[in-house]
Amino acid sequence: MLFNSYEFIFIFLPIVFFVYFYLNSKRLTTGAKAFLVFASLFFYSWWNIAYLPLILVSMLFNYAIGTSLTRKEELLKVNKKTLLTIGIIGNLSLLGYFKYADFFISNVNFISGFEFSLLYLALPLAISFFTFQQIAYLVDSYRGETKEYDFLNYAVFVTFFPQLIAGPIVHHKEMMPQFASRWNKVKNYKNIALGMFIFSIGLFKKVVIADEFAVWATNGFDKAETLNLIEAWATSLSYTFQLYFDFSGYADMAIGAALLFNIKLPINFNSPYKALNIQDFWRRWHITLSRFLKDYIYIPLGGNRKGEYKTYNNLMITFLLGGLWHGAAWTFVFWGFLHGVALVVHRIWQKFNIKMNTILAWFITFNFINISWVFFRATSWDDAIKVLKGMFGMSGVVLPEKYFGFLSSYAGKLFEYGNVYANISGKDKTTAFIIIAFIIVLWFKNSNEKTKLFKPTYWNLAFVLVLFLTAVSMMSRVSEFLYFNF
Repeated sequence: MLFNSYEFIFIFLPIVFFVYFYLNSKRLTTGAKAFLVFASLFFYSWWNIAYLPLILVSMLFNYAIGTSLTRKEELLKVNKKTLLTIGIIGNLSLLGYFKYADFFISNVNFISGFEFSLLYLALPLAISFFTFQQIAYLVDSYRGETKEYDFLNYAVFVTFFPQLIAGPIVHHKEMMPQFASRWNKVKNYKNIALGMFIFSIGLFKKVVIADEFAVWATNGFDKAETLNLIEAWATSLSYTFQLYFDFSGYADMAIGAALLFNIKLPINFNSPYKALNIQDFWRRWHITLSRFLKDYIYIPLGGNRKGEYKTYNNLMITFLLGGLWHGAAWTFVFWGFLHGVALVVHRIWQKFNIKMNTILAWFITFNFINISWVFFRATSWDDAIKVLKGMFGMSGVVLPEKYFGFLSSYAGKLFEYGNVYANISGKDKTTAFIIIAFIIVLWFKNSNEKTKLFKPTYWNLAFVLVLFLTAVSMMSRVSEFLYFNF
């Protein structure tokens, strides 16, 4: 079930909301939790019920390991470090089998010349997210930072539907006190108003903006055989903005839906395209993933505590694994490699304490991110090279004659006149959308800032209604969120 679907907005969400708070009002708190778990598993099973046993087994396995890790060492037959290792290996094995088995087999075939058959396994929905979340739970339990003796509570933590499919990746200690609070078991009308406000912004981002950019990005990456200079930049920028408005839109909807239940999810985006360097970008983009990579990979490797060379090595390993987490393809690994190199270069640059002009710093950072997204999006190396060749003018330049007629003496030499966006089925609307997207991401307040300033006024009610009704009217072209593929 998708957040941007009629059945979720008008059937599932209202029913879950009213039943949950009705049960709590009757002091049936256990029943309310059980119902929320049931509803969340129904939400998860909507795509393919065949994978419901997978998430249930995963939860039981991690709950058993996690509760054992909270016991005293002398009560265990296996030491805690071994138990944690078993838990992490079990989680990674599950993720590896479904997500990376065919990637591994295809690479073995390529290197060895064998022809092992691929498994063609369908990727279970949300497996990357609930696996990372449960690994974090095990590590936190090992460190003595969390305790959970109730499987129902643990099931709520893992399956809570607003954050189940694509995050944010949450910690047990930041979620369960909220579910335990008696003040959160009654309807809070301020949270309801704020939740609907944020949800509507996210819905508008996804349906009206991201899905429009998706058409040009898909045509450019997947359908066009060649791309002229402007088409290639329109293709890359369309994906850059599609990804941002799609994923940040999901995060807004997740935060908004959770607020209806008085649960505050962590912020996952903070205007990442305003970043002035690559480190700043990763402090703003997919914040909970960055937190996970830092706390559970980078720091355990040694972080920056063992000298410069080791720090650079740890950064590269962290981002190579971060790239691989996003997808089982060498293009994702290379994307991670690029960001690892960029962070290493940034650290070296910082040592010289040279200040860069703000506009230049933004320009370099944004264009690096935009170009690196090409490898993130491309389904093959050939598609990535096709787009990059176009971006650097190696596949020709086409200009619209009505705007550049004064350059007619150079036509046929430096460029050609024609339909600028022919290969991506774009029009003047494409240019307008790209300009508007730049204005929104660079000059408008983001959702987090709007949340802090929110007041339940008639103006905000009108604003929500316009966004919501516009988005709902365009939901006939329902599409999945991009991060469902990761």
